[in-house]
This record gives sequence, C-alpha cells and structure tokens, in this order.
Amino acid sequence: MKRGIFLLVLATILWGGNYICGRFLSQELPPTLLNTIRWGLSTVLLWGLLAINKKSFPLLSKAKEFFILGFFGVFAFSTLNYVGLRYLHASVAGMISAGIPIFILLLSPLFLKEKISVKAWIGTVISIAGVILLIQGKQADASEGSLLGEIAILLSCLAWGLYTVLGKRYAKDTDPLTLTAGAAFYGTILSGISCIGTVDASMIHLSTTGLLCILYVSTCASVGAYLAWNAGVKIVGAGKAAPYINLLPVWTVVFGVPLFDEQLSFVTSIGGVITITGAVLASYKGEEKKKMEQLHSAGGR
Repeated sequence: MKRGIFLLVLATILWGGNYICGRFLSQELPPTLLNTIRWGLSTVLLWGLLAINKKSFPLLSKAKEFFILGFFGVFAFSTLNYVGLRYLHASVAGMISAGIPIFILLLSPLFLKEKISVKAWIGTVISIAGVILLIQGKQADASEGSLLGEIAILLSCLAWGLYTVLGKRYAKDTDPLTLTAGAAFYGTILSGISCIGTVDASMIHLSTTGLLCILYVSTCASVGAYLAWNAGVKIVGAGKAAPYINLLPVWTVVFGVPLFDEQLSFVTSIGGVITITGAVLASYKGEEKKKMEQLHSAGGR
C-alpha cells in the first residue's frame, strides 16, 4: 500500500514539474511549437512502450476516438496551459487547475450518465468559490495579459474534463496505454498544424536549460507520470487514488515560489486552499462507491 501511495504522489510531483518547466519555456518558445515538440517526443516513447508490450497501434480503426482525445487532452489542454503560463505564475496556474475534478464531475452526467451526489455538489460550489477568490487575488497586479492567462487555464480545465470523461467511455474496449499513445499521435499532428502562422524564428530563444525542460516534459511529465500513476492506481485502487490528483496544485506552489520567487497574496493563498478543499470533497469516493477510472493518462499534464 505504501508503495502505491508513493507512486501516486510521485506522479503528481512529475505533473507539477510540467507547470514549472512550462513557465520557464513560455519565454523561450511559442506555446504551439512547445506543445508540438513535447508530444512529438512523447509519441515516439509511447509507441516504443506499445512495441515492448507487444500491443497493436490501431491508428486507423480507432482514428475517431484517438483524434477526439488528442484534440482535447493533448492539443487543447496542453497548449492552453502553456498559453496561460506566459501570463500567470506557475503556482497560481496550478491552483486554478485544482478545479479540474469539478469539470469532470459536471461533465460526467452528460457523457457517462453518472449521478452527482449532494456531497459532490457541495464540493463543487466550494471549489468554484475558491477559483473566484484566486482570480480576485490577482487583481492587485491585474492586466489584460493576466486575465487572458486565467481564461486560458480555465479553458484547459474544461478540455481536460472532456478528455477524461470521453476517455472513460472509450476505455471500455481500449487499454489506457493505447489510448494515450493514439491521443498523443493525433494531438501532435494538430499541434504541428497550429504552428502554421503562429511561429517564426524570431520567437525562438531556446537555451540549454530550455532543452532540459523540453526533455523533462516529454519524458518525466508525460510517460514517467503515466507509468507511476497507473501503477499506483493498480496497487491502491481507483477509489483511494482519486483524491491524490489534488496534490498537483500543492506541488506547483512548493516548486514555483522558491524557483521563480513567486509572491502569493493572502487572498490568492486562501482561494487556492478553498479550491483544493472543494475538489477533494467533490472527487473523493469510498470503497463502496462504483470505481472511477481516474485520469488514466499522463497525457495533457
């Protein structure tokens, strides 16, 4: 059990590192190009894992499912995250992302016909109030750019919510590794297309540190986190694993504040705590509840 919890925590740490690297790379690469490079490398690694596990890669027969998941979970989620990180502190972006379970909760009845409990509704209201406080906390240094960043992160939460609920539906006849690899393949293509007209040489200022960050987000924050999370879920069970995803914003604060000397106002800090508390309350399910397939991919993170 302890090994399983360690793996779950490790996965959230690796995902948290993506926000830190994304914040650093936001000044060195356009978001669309960064996302294309990241997922291009990740696709190769995921394809290799499929080969090692002797799994087929049905790119054509599952094209519809892979394309939809690639659009929401790889292209939209990651690109919007990197856009947001151009204007927001990594710690603030991470705390806003604590609202992801709320989007999953709200979308589940629409796509999966799942009922929402009273406790989950209470958690939803609390988390939404926390996000509002987070945004208000940024008004002290508000600008058009910070508002754009907040909108981008909120839209990325919606994209990940759609990716998760649709992924749960498609996972009925396709394993998570294959789904992730397929989504990465089509998401990379979409990201590459989005570079047309949005990228020119003058926007690229890649340093040695930037190269290391790209290596990290393409391996540790994608494939490594995916393996750790799924191994942890297998050991402790999906129900017990669910609340651990809410550690993600905690790590963005732990890493972002000392590495970037980010300053958090009192209102922003309180908003983050409320958002995380509401998300934990809304997403937690006991053993007796129906098992929920939990964010099965390191994908967009």
